[in-house]
Amino acid sequence: MTTMAIIVPSRGRPQSIAELVKSLEETKTSSSLYVVIDEDDPTLEEYKKLSVELEFNYMITEREGKGMAKPLNKAAKFLSDAGWYDHFCFLGDDHRPRTVDWDMELINKLDELGTGVVYGNDLFQGEALPTAVAMSGNIVKALGGMVPPGMIHLYLDNFWLQLGRDLNAICYLPEVVIEHLHPVAGKGEWDDQYREVNAEEVYSADAIAFKEYMASNAYQELLAVLR
Repeated sequence: MTTMAIIVPSRGRPQSIAELVKSLEETKTSSSLYVVIDEDDPTLEEYKKLSVELEFNYMITEREGKGMAKPLNKAAKFLSDAGWYDHFCFLGDDHRPRTVDWDMELINKLDELGTGVVYGNDLFQGEALPTAVAMSGNIVKALGGMVPPGMIHLYLDNFWLQLGRDLNAICYLPEVVIEHLHPVAGKGEWDDQYREVNAEEVYSADAIAFKEYMASNAYQELLAVLR
């Protein structure tokens, strides 16, 4: 059976993880959940307690600045190197799957593609951006994670979209709903974490990092390996 790891970086929001786990149970999710937590998170013990109560995996990483890009890459690389999973999925702690067997829908499409990127309908960006995404394991192996090095938090979905297009291997599944409860969508409250990673300096830094990586030899080498 094809397997997939769901990686969810989170900071200061154990209750969001509890709500996410509930939505995974309601949608009969069969993939493995890994919540990635900073070692200096003030709510670390709450996450640990929840992991026992709700039976999910957690990974603790050393914090390196703001954002989810680095912890996401660390977790993805570790799991990729371990060889336990065929595919990898990113969800934010503010995503909520709504479609029963949503993960199998993504897995089946990835199996069809062989190499590729698949995403569902977040009820906000829709086809325009994969705010939650699944990708084949060979992409994670070749990239050394799920996003380019040097990024902080933003433009990650822009990267996934362009990568899939450049590989001619991207699929949007509108019937697979993975709702994004983000404040910009009017479905969540602004907290300190949202404010920190949506600050203008983060937008500017990630815009530059994204543009530079997409124009780099490293990106062309990535495409050559995956085609």
